[in-house]
Amino acid sequence: MKNIVAILIVVLAVLGFSSIFVVAEGTRAIVITFGKVGQNADGSTMVYEPGLHLKIPFFDRVQRLDARIQTLDERADRFVTVEKEDLIVDSYVKWKIEDFGRYWLSTGGNKEQAEILLKQKVNNGLRSEFGSRTIQQIVSGERSELMDEAMIQASGSSNELGVQIVDVRVKQINLPQEISNSIFERMRAERAAAAREYRSEGQEQAEIIRANVDAKVTVMLADAERNARQLRGEGDAQAAQIYAQTYSKDPEFFSFLRSMDAYRASFNTKQDVIVISPDSDFFRYLNNQSGVR
Repeated sequence: MKNIVAILIVVLAVLGFSSIFVVAEGTRAIVITFGKVGQNADGSTMVYEPGLHLKIPFFDRVQRLDARIQTLDERADRFVTVEKEDLIVDSYVKWKIEDFGRYWLSTGGNKEQAEILLKQKVNNGLRSEFGSRTIQQIVSGERSELMDEAMIQASGSSNELGVQIVDVRVKQINLPQEISNSIFERMRAERAAAAREYRSEGQEQAEIIRANVDAKVTVMLADAERNARQLRGEGDAQAAQIYAQTYSKDPEFFSFLRSMDAYRASFNTKQDVIVISPDSDFFRYLNNQSGVR
């Protein structure tokens, strides 16, 4: 009897332990009975919240599923614009399980399988949106609209997976290397052409400015020369007037000074030689017979 009681206690303990399961925080659980998901009276999936719950031992299988928001962030994909230009788009998706029963039936509770299917649906939405826009529209301000439209399209097709797409974001848009090189060469050629045009315009403006400056300098020099000649003429006239006035006051003395200047200029060095008649008027003031009075 003691052995039987001990066995019964052990069996009851095992049954009791097997009928209890715990759902951790951040997860939800569904119970699978003979391959079917447990349902409520209204036909909806019976979802167990975090806490301690009971199940039928050996018949019910508990499937715990992550109820938190997940991030799908894989390698960048290639998309084609309406201009038939390729773009390398790096994006990510925020998603969570909405219908746990449908999610388990469509993916078997496998997160990797769910993300593969979800990625295909999101890429279809992005491919449709990129294919209806030009590169300029995509990079100039329609990215938010593009992501919103892609999320709407992906959400409509992801309901069959039992998941809800929370957000779709495009992190980075790049051109393929060969297209980037082509665009870079074209931009460099355009900038070089613009530089040549600006340089040509600058040279033309420089020639115009130089010609204007040369013309102004020529005019200024001509005006200066004219003024100089006018001043020189006025000075010569004043000098002649002064000489005339001085000569009229004492003609003999003035003649004597002029002769002295002529002597000084004629006999400036010892090598100066002059051949002239002794009784020439040039030696009038050196002749003893005609001294200065």
